[in-house]
Amino acid sequence: MTRALLQVVLNGVAVLIAAYLGIGITYTGSLLGLLLVGLVIGLVNLIVKPIVTFFSFPLIVVTLGLFYLVINGLMLYLAAWLVPRHLHVDGCGAAILGGLVIALVNWLVRAFSKES
Repeated sequence: MTRALLQVVLNGVAVLIAAYLGIGITYTGSLLGLLLVGLVIGLVNLIVKPIVTFFSFPLIVVTLGLFYLVINGLMLYLAAWLVPRHLHVDGCGAAILGGLVIALVNWLVRAFSKES
């Protein structure tokens, strides 16, 4: 339970970082809205992303894993579509860059935290 809550908060912080970088990701809302965006991103990554990754596996192999960046961008774009009041993505390029930022933030936190 604590790990899931931490992941929601980390997703929210990653969205704020992506919005701050000015790459086409815009966040408007309160702290509660940020937690909602983090929750939606977590649920999309938990439910939809494995299915899309499974069916895209040949493309991932052919592109040597680069298509995985497109999948991350699509998941961010889907999350923005689900919570349009708080999160806006300007286009496909912004979604891919934002997905990359979110993945890097999550990776950095996992790399420097102790697994329980």
